[in-house]
Amino acid sequence: MRWRSATTGADEMRGTSDDDISYATGWTISGLATLGTIVAIWVLGI
Repeated sequence: MRWRSATTGADEMRGTSDDDISYATGWTISGLATLGTIVAIWVLGI
C-alpha cells in the first residue's frame, strides 16, 4: 500500500477565516492579561 501525499497545504484547504483570527486575538489578549496580573501581584507583593 502506498501513502498518498496531499497536494495542497492545510492552509490552502482550510483558509483562515475572520472567526479564526478573532478567536486567536481573544486568546492572546486573555493570555497577556493573565500574565500581566501575575507579574503585577509578584512585583507589588500583594
